[in-house]
Amino acid sequence: MSGYRVQNPATGEVVESFDTATDAEIEDAVAAADSAYRGWRGRSVQERAEVVRRAAALFVERRDELAEHIAVEMGKSRAEALDEVDFAASIVDYYGVHGPSLITDHEIPSTIPGKAVIEHRPLGVLLGVMPWNFPYYQVARFAAPNLLLGNTVLLKHAEICPRSSLAIQTIMEDAGVPAGGYRNVFASHDQIAAMIADPRVQGVSLTGSERAGAIIGAQAGRHLKKAVLELGGIDPMIVLDADDVAAVARKAWDFRVYNGGQVCNSNKRLIVMDDIHDEFVAELVRLADGLVPGDQLDLADGEFVPLSTRTAAETVHDQVQRAVAAGATLAAGGVLSDGPGAYYSPAVLVGVPRGSDSYREEIFGPVATVYRVSSEEEALELANDCDMGLGGSVFSTDDARAARVAAQLEVGMTHVNIIAAEAAELPFGGVKRSGFGREMGPLGIGEFANRRLSFVAG
Repeated sequence: MSGYRVQNPATGEVVESFDTATDAEIEDAVAAADSAYRGWRGRSVQERAEVVRRAAALFVERRDELAEHIAVEMGKSRAEALDEVDFAASIVDYYGVHGPSLITDHEIPSTIPGKAVIEHRPLGVLLGVMPWNFPYYQVARFAAPNLLLGNTVLLKHAEICPRSSLAIQTIMEDAGVPAGGYRNVFASHDQIAAMIADPRVQGVSLTGSERAGAIIGAQAGRHLKKAVLELGGIDPMIVLDADDVAAVARKAWDFRVYNGGQVCNSNKRLIVMDDIHDEFVAELVRLADGLVPGDQLDLADGEFVPLSTRTAAETVHDQVQRAVAAGATLAAGGVLSDGPGAYYSPAVLVGVPRGSDSYREEIFGPVATVYRVSSEEEALELANDCDMGLGGSVFSTDDARAARVAAQLEVGMTHVNIIAAEAAELPFGGVKRSGFGREMGPLGIGEFANRRLSFVAG
């Protein structure tokens, strides 16, 4: 089934459906966003910051309701849903508190007599095309810095996230964003293209697949619009050595199956030294064995959540089966549920052949794929033999050794002895086919800023 709807992935039941916007409604949204921009950019940054901070407070105030929405929409456990709402609130609050200092005008030296100042000014109406895997977090990191800067936002969310996307619009309006300044649009693909082409829209940010990024990037380029693309990842986690191999394996497992494994910067390739490989895999298998499907609204120990849709679960199952056909071994899990539910049991996959198609694929689901290597050089060669470059991590009891190896990863984010450091103040983004641009932290607010030179001759 397609179209905007709430469909519980545990059961396949369509709970509620929403109409796709008409062309007239899209025109009204663009016109309203453009009109709101004229006034919003004229407010002081302190006024805008106050609105953004109120929005953060409303995320916290409404966290139970917000968590319920996404648990039903895309299958996140209630605990993880609450964590996501809290993280989104922290990002919004970060820009409300620290945003003004991040865009303060600053003077630069000039060889021409006079005063040269770099200003941070808004661009105008921006379009965000957001994914279903983190319905609040993804929107927060795009919308919060841009609203603070003085831009206005049109938000096209994933088709399976209509309740959460409407709830965000309500929060922004209740916080004091002017009418039209933040507008959710249930747009079609053709309407997305029309908005990107519209001269009133000044930029587009997409988080999604390589395929979607290539399409949106081409449309933005054709119309000379700034784009930020946060695409997929097949992030390496290199384990050089460990005092407690099982403990590192547990960290690897917990992060790999978090959010049903549906995480862009998940540790999708576990690259483990030969002398600890078997012990590492044995612990993963122990963790995977015996898990059973559960209710994401009331998840018990030993249970796992559904993936976002039945189609997503079938896709992951097909990817694993093709890897096995190519010569890999399914060491644990990997069972697709019968019926309409989107359950796929968390799996451990070893021995994926380097020359196979599976070796190059991102598996967007709970599959821990382990590679055996015998040297730092082999680990790095494997880690960098990838079309994507989002993040990566290196684990060792020797921090200096791990840092030296991590420094050679061809990624946008390197980590030592932590799989992914994620906080409102830390920039997020990748290189190669993982996209371009950065979100969050001090860099995220600069992507859709007019960093204008103001020069006064003296």
